[in-house]
Parts: sequence; C-alpha cells; structure tokens
Amino acid sequence: MNILMIYPKYPDTYWSFKHALRFVSKKAAVPPLGLITVSAMLPDNWNKKLVDLNVTELKLSDLNHADYVFISAMYIQKESVDEVLAQCRDLQVKVVAGGPLFTQEYQNYPEVDHFILNEAEVTLQPFLKDLENGDPIKKIYQSSEYADITDSPVPDYHLLSQKDYAFMNLQVTRGCPFNCDFCEITALLGHKVRMKKTEQILRELEALYRLKWRGPVSIVDDNFVGKKNQVKQDLLPAMNQWMKKHKHPFTFNIQTSINLADDDELLSLLTKTGFTSTFIGIETPDEVSLQSCNKVQNNNRNLLGNVTKIQKSGMQVSGGFIVGFDSDTPAVFQRQIDFIQKSGIVSAMVGLLNAPRNTKLYERMKAENRLTVEASGSNTDMSMNFKPKMKREELLEGYRKIISNIYSPKPYYKRIRKSLMDYKRQHSRPVKKIEFSQIKALFKSFFIIGIMNKGRSEYWKFIFWTLLNRPGLFIEAITYAVFGYHFRIVYGLKK
Repeated sequence: MNILMIYPKYPDTYWSFKHALRFVSKKAAVPPLGLITVSAMLPDNWNKKLVDLNVTELKLSDLNHADYVFISAMYIQKESVDEVLAQCRDLQVKVVAGGPLFTQEYQNYPEVDHFILNEAEVTLQPFLKDLENGDPIKKIYQSSEYADITDSPVPDYHLLSQKDYAFMNLQVTRGCPFNCDFCEITALLGHKVRMKKTEQILRELEALYRLKWRGPVSIVDDNFVGKKNQVKQDLLPAMNQWMKKHKHPFTFNIQTSINLADDDELLSLLTKTGFTSTFIGIETPDEVSLQSCNKVQNNNRNLLGNVTKIQKSGMQVSGGFIVGFDSDTPAVFQRQIDFIQKSGIVSAMVGLLNAPRNTKLYERMKAENRLTVEASGSNTDMSMNFKPKMKREELLEGYRKIISNIYSPKPYYKRIRKSLMDYKRQHSRPVKKIEFSQIKALFKSFFIIGIMNKGRSEYWKFIFWTLLNRPGLFIEAITYAVFGYHFRIVYGLKK
C-alpha cells in the first residue's frame, strides 16, 4: 500500500514566522506532528511518504503513485486544503481526512472518501481493519471516546526533512483543565488532561537525538502544566537526567497557563532542564472581560508581576491578547498597549475575538443571532465571525492603534530592552558554539533591517544598547529584532 500524507500550506500569519525564517534559511517553523504520529500507527509494511506543502511542492508523480492520500489540517489551512482536494479529485485518488478542520466541518467536504475524525488512536484502527477486509464501507469513522495516549506511538520523525524546520516538536498531554468560552480545545480534546508516560517522552527524545537533531523542540501541549504534579515530580526530573546524560542537545518551549508563576520549584526545574520560553494566554488586563469569558485562571492576579517572575526565573514569555469582548470599552485599547509595553512581552499576539465552532461563545453568538461567517482560524487577520457590541469601525481603529503602538520600531525595541533586562538566563547548561546559520542571520539582519528598513536607526540604537548592557544576550537580541521585522510585515505596518 502506497500512502501519501499531505500537510496543506499554512498562510502568511503571525505564527508562520515566514519572514523571520528566511534569515536562518528555514522553510517552516514546525513539522506536522499529527500526520507523522498517524504514520506511526499505520502498518510497517506500507510505503509512506510525507509532503509538507510548507517546505516542498506536491508532484504529480506522487499523487499518481498513491493508493490513498492522507490529509490533516486546521481551519487556517482551508484554502490549501481545497487545492489539494481538487488535485486528488482530478486524478481520482482516494482521500482519507482527519484533524481539527475535518472533525469540526466534515460535512463541508463531500469529495473526501473517508473521514478519520476525533483522535486517531481511537478511530484509525477500525478503518484499517475494514481496509484489511476489503474496501472500507464506512465514510465516517468517529467516536466520542477520548484516546488513551499512553498507547500513542513515537512519531515517524524520520519522514521529515529536518533541515527545513526551525523546531522539532512533540506532545506530552492532551486536554485542558480550564474552559475559556472562546477556546475549542476542550470541545476537541476534553476537559480532563491526559498525559503520556515519562518513558514515552524519553523515547521520543531519543528518536530525535538518534536522527541527529540538535536545537529547539516545541512541546505542543495547550497547557504543559495541566497535570502539574505529575510533570514536576515525574517527567521533569527524568528529562533533566536525560538532558544531562546527552549533554543538553535540546532546548524546549511550551504553552502554559499563568499559574505557572505560582510554583517556584517548578520554574526552577523547568529552566534547569532546558525550558527557555512559554506562551501564555493573557487575553486582557480587564477583569470584567476575563470573568465574562471564564478565564478564571487569570482573575484576581497581578498579571504583570507574574510575567516578570517567570522572566526572572530564566524563561522568556510570549503572550496572546484579545480585544472585542462584549464588555470592552474604548479604554481597553490603551490598557492593552500599556500592559504589553510594561510586561516586556516581545511576541505579543494581539487579535480580534472570534467564536470557533463548538465553543460556548459560538453557541451564545448563535443563540443571539450574531454569527456572520465561520471563523477564519486566524485571529490576527482583522476578521471577526460575529457582530461585536462595540461599533465595528471603532473596534478596528482601536485594534490598529494597538498594533501600531507595540510593533512600530521605537516602542518595539523599547519593549525588547525591558525583556532583556528582566530575563535571567540559566548558565548551568553548556554554552553552545555559535553556528554558521546564526552568523548568516546576523549579517542578513544588518543588511535588511539595519540598512534597507525605515526603522534602521532604532535597530542600530538597540544593537549598541545590547552590546553595552546585555552582551551575553546578543543572539536573543538579534532574534527578537528579526521577529519584529516579521510582525511588521504580517500586521501590515511599514517595514
């Protein structure tokens, strides 16, 4: 059986880091972890090939050679999905589809032959059993049961073209203990956090190590500390020992909730193990809006103090921010600007509120007859899929004000300075040699940002400030300067 796994193209968004990746000659930030995990569940004697359209083109010969095309996608990849399905239809190649997009909207894709919905650990095996007995007779394989991810295999990392990616990735948990009304995570993966065994994670690290990956690893969990005690008492000590034994080949970034700041022991263990950054959904400094969207974990907190504490522990913080809540007033725009600038959060993903399908917010908007279109999957493309309470023109004007005030060169470099002053990098890990790709990126930044860009004077002021005040963080400083270049393009600001 010849299987062609296709991962659709990701559009140019905040999270694509497309413009930043060019500085280090990479084509994509992370590989398609879902597809290579599904690949590992397929029979060993099948011929499997991965085509990630973010790093390579789809060849006609690949499609002609395939018995089945397996495709997985998110909302934001819809346009590329349509193109792939059209090609498969023209060549009469059978398609098997799964992942978040199809689990939520399979009715919109009648041309797909078979849907493997929800979690593949549960729904793939019945399909394979039917296939073994002849052509599958069912179009839809789905289940309300959540998978036991302690049975999930080591992903087929060997299928990847490692040189094309900035990060490798792995998954430790699924599900989230919280239930924010605008988030579809609990609808897809449940309210109960399920966690892999520590031995599984160590096997995945070994697999990456044997394939000679060295560098950053992104842990894709929606909340890495959802099972805090198990992470702290079992997983992290084992990872720490593994990292020491292998001379610290990786660094890790994660997503967590803000309550990470409550546990000094956990913060210390994370940084000693090689965790260098976390993404946190801050959303808004407005308490009323936090209460209205059920962001209980952010209520009654000194959010600025929590962010600073995490930074001083040795982890950089990036954050998600939202405007467009029903309780938002015009004052929220300046409050967001002030919070982001004071926090030193360099990568601040600010978006308009959207209501994804199957969320509590979606159901409420539907009941109030306020839905307009389906969510695009991107909250930074200036789209909303419901009628906001604030006048739309006023909301968009305020949103543009935030973006301009945090990503224009002068305030952006000011925020990086704040971040670098607060950040206390752990020095217990071995110092890595500077790689050629970093030198290349440095000179590219000198030319593109320091000469070609209109914000070049602020860039050079920042470079000299770093050399005088935080020379040990020079690589981080250049990285953030490159990020700023990417953000300004994505958000439509002048370079």
